[in-house]
Amino acid sequence: MDVAHDAGSTRRRARSLGVVAGWLMTAALVGIGSIAWGRSPSEAIRVPSAPSQQLLDTLEREFPDQAGGRVTAVFSNPNGALSDPTARQAVHETVRAIAALPGVRSVLDPTGPAAALFTSSDGTTAWAPVVYRQGAFEIPRTSLDDLVRTGRIAERAGLQVGFGGQPIERPDPTATHTGEIIGLVVALVVLWAALRTLGAALLPLVVAGTTVGFGFAITRLVGSITDVNVATQSLCSMVGLAVGIDYSMLIVSRFQAGLAAGLDPHTALRVTRRTAGRATAFAGATVGVSRLGLVIIAIPAMAVLAGTVSLTVLIAVAASVTLLPALLVLAGPVLDAAPFPGRRRRSVARSASGSPRAPSTRWAAAVCRHPVVATGAGIVTLALLAVPTASLHTAFPDAHHRPVGDTARTAFDLMTDAFGVGANAPLIVAIPSADPTRVADAQRWLARLDGVIAVSPALTNRSGDLHLVQVQPVDGPEAIGTADLVRRIRSESTRGVGTPLEVTGATAFYVDLDEALRGRLGWFIATVLVLSLVVLTAVFRAPLVAVKAALLNAAGIAASYGVVVAVFQWGWLRQLVGIEAPLPVASPLPVMLFAVLFGLSMDYEVFILSRVREAWDRTHDNTRAVIDGLAGSARVVTAAATIMFGVFAGFTTADVIEIKMVGFGLAVAVLLDATVIRQVLVPATMTLLGRRNWWIPRWLDRALPHLDIDGSDGPPPPSDVGALDASANPARDLADATVV
Repeated sequence: MDVAHDAGSTRRRARSLGVVAGWLMTAALVGIGSIAWGRSPSEAIRVPSAPSQQLLDTLEREFPDQAGGRVTAVFSNPNGALSDPTARQAVHETVRAIAALPGVRSVLDPTGPAAALFTSSDGTTAWAPVVYRQGAFEIPRTSLDDLVRTGRIAERAGLQVGFGGQPIERPDPTATHTGEIIGLVVALVVLWAALRTLGAALLPLVVAGTTVGFGFAITRLVGSITDVNVATQSLCSMVGLAVGIDYSMLIVSRFQAGLAAGLDPHTALRVTRRTAGRATAFAGATVGVSRLGLVIIAIPAMAVLAGTVSLTVLIAVAASVTLLPALLVLAGPVLDAAPFPGRRRRSVARSASGSPRAPSTRWAAAVCRHPVVATGAGIVTLALLAVPTASLHTAFPDAHHRPVGDTARTAFDLMTDAFGVGANAPLIVAIPSADPTRVADAQRWLARLDGVIAVSPALTNRSGDLHLVQVQPVDGPEAIGTADLVRRIRSESTRGVGTPLEVTGATAFYVDLDEALRGRLGWFIATVLVLSLVVLTAVFRAPLVAVKAALLNAAGIAASYGVVVAVFQWGWLRQLVGIEAPLPVASPLPVMLFAVLFGLSMDYEVFILSRVREAWDRTHDNTRAVIDGLAGSARVVTAAATIMFGVFAGFTTADVIEIKMVGFGLAVAVLLDATVIRQVLVPATMTLLGRRNWWIPRWLDRALPHLDIDGSDGPPPPSDVGALDASANPARDLADATVV
């Protein structure tokens, strides 16, 4: 018997080694491929259907000398006019140094013959346009750093210098590093506490790291085929970290519960694969579906993002159900290494399985005793938090919201003080005409528009049939008035001038991108809701539960929108997140929040419902099933939510306002989901629905495939660890387990 036992253990360890070796070989091949053929993501984003993008493409052909990224160098003399010989010489030397930089196509000296066009009325401030050979998002950051350093020449002469514009203001990829470090520290501590030992806590981090690594390689490989935005890589890392930890923690926790209930390691792993493993697979499918809804946005970058993030989720699922079980077999006694200080294995095991004395069990029972009150309190809370959403104003925050001392913030403030805030939002207007009279009429018409301060002289292409003028609006880049001006120029120019005028430039592009995102947001949300309903209904064969889950998740996200609006747009408690003044909500935020949060919320929903369904199949007592399901999943869901809250909250330390806003919104949403929704509304509404939770029309029952998520086709999962012996060792005989 011992010989057969040892032989079986050896075979299982050999199979596990084969699985790990397969993952290592695949990782090596994918890594080599991404290095050899992959391409780094671009910081640019294209919206082919946007009028500003179409005009920009035309201008690159018609005005090749003006094509390329533009930076504005701003000089200000706090002690007098720039015409002062010392100040003038300092500006001149700085401009010469800029012109000598590699990659610079041209730079204009604002103290030269055209000084009147670039100098403020009081003569203290001037700006110089710097044109690069590369596009705005293609200029190397090292080149921009060299540009900023040239400003020291003028600063030594007592001048204030700032550099602004799209190339300078693009997000720094390293801005999230502090938040990522904070998140990883939080994740390790919470995993250690939740899984009881440091050895067990490290396994989810291995799976998450594997997922993130594959996601990084995938974005590079996809980049060799089509354009991939740098935000896609960031989101792949964020989602890979989130689902990698969530899925693997669910599996490790369920495996530990099986061992604690007295199952041998082999059986515990089989039951874990059949229950938590299947729940993980279905949760991953739901998350992937929610990401695919991004295709509805009709922006190529969003479609690429949807595909790459969905692939990352698929990798997380694959690693959780194949690599992780193999590691559980091979880790053996290492899993029991370094117990969490002060935690007793017996009490943890009982609470994990819904012991009557466990706080999660007592809480679930209290909610189920008063479901009407709990439902009302939860709905009122979410509704009140969602109220500010009605005043949501989206735009791209301007450089004024960057930290004091940032060169883009300095340039923005200097331009605002000297020329007005609209100087930071120039609009490039194209006049398609070979008739000089019509061009002059168009310039006069533009100058008479409400919201316009000035119109520049025209720049003409070589064939003389296309002219460019720069329009300075009254309002800044993020103002509603500036967006309205762009729309009026486009819609009224045919009637006012006799020919249609088009608008481009960074400000107009952001206006178009904002409209594209807002215009498709409703369709995106509806698509995600419908697809998620289909998946949940197919998995649990419970249409009412699926509808309830989708609506509660959407309500939680709406509440998080409201909190973001109240803090950032209204300015309530803004000091807590380190912003100086109210600002609009970043345009991509609603879409990104919904895509990320709906997927994570559905993760937790699947984890809880799978445990509830197990209990229902075992007892057919709805209240008992809800209590056992909530208590049985409480440790995993609470720990996962705590980790995600720590990861996302860490991003609020970033100086980049968009990253700060995304981190805050995600952290708030996870907090609401883990408390108001999962701990109050889910058990309360399921108690109210009673047996109707599992009602399904006969025609739908016949039409749907029978997917076994609760493991009802095999031995029952462990449910009672009340009699767990205090000496139970979760790592005991782990080498006897198998990967099945």
